[in-house]
This record gives sequence, structure tokens and C-alpha cells, in this order.
Amino acid sequence: MALPVVITLAVLAFAWPAGRISPRDVPVGIVGTGAAGQHAVEGLTRAKPGAFDFHLYPDQQAARSAIKNRDVYGAFAVSGHSITVLKATAAGPSVAQLLTDVGQQLADKATRQIAEQQAAEAHDPAKAHRRAAARQKAAQQKAAQQKAARQGAAGADSSVKVVVKAVDVVPVSAADPRGAVFSSSVFPLTICGILIGAFVSMARGLARPLHRVLTLVVACAVAALGVYLVAQGFLGALPRNHVATWAILSLDLLSVSATAAGVIRLLGPAGLGLSAGLMVFVGNAFSGATSAPEMLPKGVGYIGQWLPPGAGASLLRDTAYFDGNAGAGHLAILALWSVCGLTAVMCGHWVTGEARGAKTSATASGELLPALLGSGDALPVRRHVHAHARRHDDDG
Repeated sequence: MALPVVITLAVLAFAWPAGRISPRDVPVGIVGTGAAGQHAVEGLTRAKPGAFDFHLYPDQQAARSAIKNRDVYGAFAVSGHSITVLKATAAGPSVAQLLTDVGQQLADKATRQIAEQQAAEAHDPAKAHRRAAARQKAAQQKAAQQKAARQGAAGADSSVKVVVKAVDVVPVSAADPRGAVFSSSVFPLTICGILIGAFVSMARGLARPLHRVLTLVVACAVAALGVYLVAQGFLGALPRNHVATWAILSLDLLSVSATAAGVIRLLGPAGLGLSAGLMVFVGNAFSGATSAPEMLPKGVGYIGQWLPPGAGASLLRDTAYFDGNAGAGHLAILALWSVCGLTAVMCGHWVTGEARGAKTSATASGELLPALLGSGDALPVRRHVHAHARRHDDDG
């Protein structure tokens, strides 16, 4: 009966977050503090309550710096007749597409408002003339009068339209435009790490804890090199900071494999199932590697970032595309899991050795004492004890 329950929970762990992907407090920027930007914030707040966490920036240059520093996923620069969407596909293709769609929605809404305003002005020539003069007060009088006349004649048929322009500040690799190779390279790391940990902890030739630790470190480094050669050398999905990217892949594998080996060392074979369930069915499912942690249900993305699969995927993205910006927290989490796992590998034999020693002692006492009490060999043992005592007396 337990196996169907486990399978159901495993499917739920992967399917539920994927079926509830939606923006939740996604940090985005708004360029400028003018009326157009304020209207955009108000419109998005009403249309998508709780979807975005807005940050104001004085100009596009400041917004671009914030995107590269991983402070925000993107920004909207809103003006009277155009909207510029600053996005970073490398931060998450799904979030970048979301920002592009939201920018188009803002442009469509602004276009409808302009059309409605022009239609109202067509029925009020005096108001139309005043608004035209206010907009074009720096132009020549003749040009202003001609434009006001054209607006009055065209009315609602004017072709004025708000234009959307998308600028990819940090693009993803051209060899991996949808980020599929990146996510496909991240997910197997968890399973590979568990396999390494299980092999090292159960190998008979690695009797000493120090040998196990050294084997874990070397195996993770070599495996990470192979992953990098495939992901970048063959598929071109990790284009920057080559040595640092390889180091992060190694640390990601080590955090998973050391944890698995440590748990197995402490709990025995049951530790393999526990570590696999935690890392695969919780860590991978809640990592947000295919979208973003802010796109997952509340709490799910937060939990995922505290586990090696989620922290490793985020740190790998930060290192490969953003020069390590905002990666200190993820690095600390991976280091913490690695240290705890390696400590369990090094010191776990003390705990298990004491437990086995106590069990062996109790078993020996329970089996040998009745035999001694019920056998005829008790007198020879007693004579041996007395003789041993007399020898000590003679020596004294």
C-alpha cells in the first residue's frame, strides 16, 4: 500500500508547481516617476494584484544595471507613445516572455485610451484645439493649426498607436535560445549526485572516512567537467566564466552526493531512499529551474532555494550569465550542505560504531550469561578466577 502513495506524492510534487506557474511578487523596474509610469503601475496592480514587486529607477541606464545585478528581472520604460521593455532572457525565458506580454497589454490599453480621447475631442472642437496647442506649443503656429485641423477631421480614425519595443539586456546563449539545454543539464545533476554518494558510501574498498571524502571530491570534479564539456563544448549553453561555471557544477554535485553519502552512513540503506526523495521529489520539483522561483506557488520557491538543486540552478545561472551577481546566498547554501554531508561521512562511524558496539555487547551478555549459569563449566571459570587472584596476591 505504501508504494502507490509514494508514486502519487511524487507525481503531485512535480505536477502541482508546474500547473500553478504564475507571477508572484516578481521584482520589476519602472523607469521614471512621471504620470505615464504611475499609470502603468496602477494598471498592473489592478490587473494583476500581487504579481509584481515594483522598483523605481531614474533612467534606463539605472534599470539596465539593476537587471545585470539581478535586482530585478526586467523593467518598463513608459512614455507617451511608446513602451520599452527591458528584459533578461538569461534570467528565465518564461519571465522574459511574461514581461513582453505585459508590455504589449500596456500598449494596447494606452492605444485604446488615446482613441477614446480623440473621439471625445472630435465632439468638442474647442477642447481639441486647446490640447493640440498645449502639446505643440514649441512648434510653429502654422504647423500646430494644421495638425489640430487634421485631428479634428480624423477624430476617432486617427492612426496614433503606442509602440512596444523589447530590449534583451542579458540574452541567453544563441545556441540555447529557449533555455532548454540549461534546464536539461541541471536536472540530471541531482540524480548523478545521489548515485555518486551511494557508490562511495557502499564501496567496500573505501574503508577509511578520509578515502571516502577524497573520492567524493574527485568524482564530483570529474563528473562536473564532463557535464560542462557537453553543455558548453558540445551544445554551447554556458558561454561565460568557464572555470567558475565548472567549479559551481562541481559544488552542486558535491552538495548532493555528500548529503546522500552522509545520510547513508548514518542510517544505512534507508538513507538512500530518504536522500533521493528529498533531493529529487522536493529539490528538483521546487527548484524553479525551468521558470523562476517567483513563478511557483507561495513557499514552494522559497523551500526549493534552500535545497541544493534549487540553489545550484540559481547559482549556475548567476555565474554563467551575470558574473556571479546575487549568488552569495546560493553559494553559502551549497557550501553548508556540502560541509554537513562531509562531516557525516567523516564522523558517522563514531555514531554507528557506538550503536553497533552497544548492540553487540548486549547480545553477547544476553547469550553468554545464561550459558555460563546453566553449564557445568562454571566451576572451572571460578577456579580460574581464584587462581588469577592468588597469582596477583603472590605478586604483591
